[in-house]
Amino acid sequence: MTRPSRCLLLTTLLLLLATIALPQQVTAPPTVVFMTDFGIVDDSVAICRGVMYEIEPHLRIVDLTHQVTPFAVADGARFLYGAAPYYPPGTVFVAVVDPGVGSARKAIVVKSKRAQYFVLPDNGLITMVEDRDGIEGVREITNPNWMIGRALSSTFHGRDIFSPVGAHLAHGEDWLQVGREMAVNDIVRLQLEPAKLEEHGLRGKVIATDGPYGNLVTNISADDFARLAYERGQTVHLLIGDKQLAIPFVATFSDVPLGKPLLYIDSRGRVGLAVNQGSFASHYGIRPPVSLFLERNK
Repeated sequence: MTRPSRCLLLTTLLLLLATIALPQQVTAPPTVVFMTDFGIVDDSVAICRGVMYEIEPHLRIVDLTHQVTPFAVADGARFLYGAAPYYPPGTVFVAVVDPGVGSARKAIVVKSKRAQYFVLPDNGLITMVEDRDGIEGVREITNPNWMIGRALSSTFHGRDIFSPVGAHLAHGEDWLQVGREMAVNDIVRLQLEPAKLEEHGLRGKVIATDGPYGNLVTNISADDFARLAYERGQTVHLLIGDKQLAIPFVATFSDVPLGKPLLYIDSRGRVGLAVNQGSFASHYGIRPPVSLFLERNK
């Protein structure tokens, strides 16, 4: 081998090694965050996932939950609100909690001001996300080319409309093609009652239980609770429905003995009520929604 040939070979090898050594840019797969009240005892969720994979085979589907309380739009809105901040711009959320399926209610795509997309029925599911993140635009889903077919089921829009539209968006198609533009003010909103500070305390509501644990989720924020001037370790007098209770305000569950109740600020920044390694809802017979009143610290 001649000297010039050896130099060319050496140069080629060095360039190859340099290319291998360079960090490769990793592109995240398109992501759909999927939430329903379908449960997991039948094939509904798997069918919807199959529809999405057929349109975008490289799709990553994250199951937010499929155990939303059936027909509980407010619970679905709360879960979307809780999860959305942890996902990047461009994420597509497909949310199907749809007691009005097949009726005159609209199917819509909402683009938030965080540049996330929400594919869902127009029934208030987007309310809490709208209040925090704002809405850049709304489109009614009317383009049949984005749906599963022209003969749509009147009872399974999760399969026929919401899943294919979510996959088309994740595939990178222009969301403006999904259908006609709607005014933001025209979408349906939930009527959420805020907590109210009164002379003798704070009036709010127990809105849900926390998964399988039976902790109570309330609409009272940590900032509102701070106005009652309690320090950790002090006892809070409260009224849940018609039940009068006195419960310590603490940081976490193990700050009270096993089986004892506590009031705390939960991971979402709201007042929660729990029993250490027990179910507050079962122990006290609480079934949300129910009224809640916290007395001022005396």
